[in-house]
Amino acid sequence: MASALTLNTGARMPILGLGTWKSTPGEVTEAIKAAILAGYCHIDGAHVYLNEKEVGTGVRAMIDQGVVKREELFIVSKLWSTFHDRSLVRGACEKTLSDLKLDYLDLYLMHEPMGFKPGESLLPLDADGKVIPDNSTFLETWEEMEKLVDAGLVKAIGISNFNRSQIEAILNKPGLKYKPANHQIECHPYLTQEKMINFCQSKGITVTAYSPLGSPDRPGAKPGDPSFLEDPKIRAIADKYKKTAAQILIRFHIERNVVVIPKSVNPKRIKENFQVFDFKLSKEDMNTIMSFNRNWRICLMEWASNHKDYPLNAEY
Repeated sequence: MASALTLNTGARMPILGLGTWKSTPGEVTEAIKAAILAGYCHIDGAHVYLNEKEVGTGVRAMIDQGVVKREELFIVSKLWSTFHDRSLVRGACEKTLSDLKLDYLDLYLMHEPMGFKPGESLLPLDADGKVIPDNSTFLETWEEMEKLVDAGLVKAIGISNFNRSQIEAILNKPGLKYKPANHQIECHPYLTQEKMINFCQSKGITVTAYSPLGSPDRPGAKPGDPSFLEDPKIRAIADKYKKTAAQILIRFHIERNVVVIPKSVNPKRIKENFQVFDFKLSKEDMNTIMSFNRNWRICLMEWASNHKDYPLNAEY
């Protein structure tokens, strides 16, 4: 089982990365250092997480101390929806690079297929609490992202939270220069994403799973929401392999050739989450975990349900 996947650009993307959504600026610098010391080379971030400066501080410290070289790292960020207008894409990428103190990104994703009204607010809402769209289309935004590759600012570009017809629209776009290299989606045992993963992999697009542990610290978590880490069936599998529930949930994606980005700021858990390359899940156990699917989503993005490019009304 490879510890990296080959992108359609030829680059290698480590199959396990550190997620940084909801990692507070005060904690994330130390989390990055702990992760790189534990062997992580892949760091997943985004402008909208509001912690890229601190991520950059952690990465730069490890490079400056000689722990790792820049070319050994795989750094991912995402273009936020208020920067979809053609004139804003490059500036948004340059802001991320300057925050991260880097010359280039290994992968830059369009965070959502939906463009929002540009301005101070990252989530501009109307009186009804619904997002205010811009006038962009994701195909125009994609063309601007292609220019970032040509300018040497990013090595590869990809997408996040798209549905199948939106991906097909990019793949079938006249004059397409670069295919998406990666699609980052919510994926875990309660949302196994079988059709989407099969579709992407059939098109040469790698998949990254976000919220693989169920994002227990997410905003809007309700008491009574399912907790995978506490699920007795997952715990039983963990006991069988003498592993933690989190390690089972991470290995589940690796077995499917899906990149996985568990988030933690706890150095012990960061290290534990990386100890997933010394065992394999049996076919039976994989099938058991796949059978937990109930199409239960953490990130419904209800505030955008009226947007013309809202992705989640389609089956996948």
